[in-house]
Amino acid sequence: MSAVTLEQANTLISAILQRARELNLRPMSVVVVEPGAIVKAFQKEDGSSMMRFEMAMGKAYASLALGRSSSLVLTRTEQRPIFMEFLFNASERKIFAEGGGRLIRSAAGEVIGAVGVTGDTQEMDETLAAHGIHAAGLKIDEDLADLGPAVRLTN
Repeated sequence: MSAVTLEQANTLISAILQRARELNLRPMSVVVVEPGAIVKAFQKEDGSSMMRFEMAMGKAYASLALGRSSSLVLTRTEQRPIFMEFLFNASERKIFAEGGGRLIRSAAGEVIGAVGVTGDTQEMDETLAAHGIHAAGLKIDEDLADLGPAVRLTN
């Protein structure tokens, strides 16, 4: 199994933070993890509030745990609360069901990690996550829709 490299993780984070400054967004925090939710890199902008690592990590963890963006995990939580409560408990509450987490895929579609972004609205966090992944020359699920069931674009 391949994993996102440190160079890719740093490029991804830098692109997200740069784009957030261009858009004059609130202070951002970004984590990039390898498969297995092992932290590869994390940065927290000055002025970010407490618990931003935990939020970013929870979004990345949610994406890896359920094989989809964390915004789809949120939708699943709204659709099937009892099922998701079981998963929250089974994961020892590591899943954070809010937009901003995305799987990082290689050009061939292999999941090589995930990113969690937090600081602004969940929609903007998720948009920035995709921006950073693309800036690192990597793929998001929407880029690989032709892979069929291996890619989750809906619940």
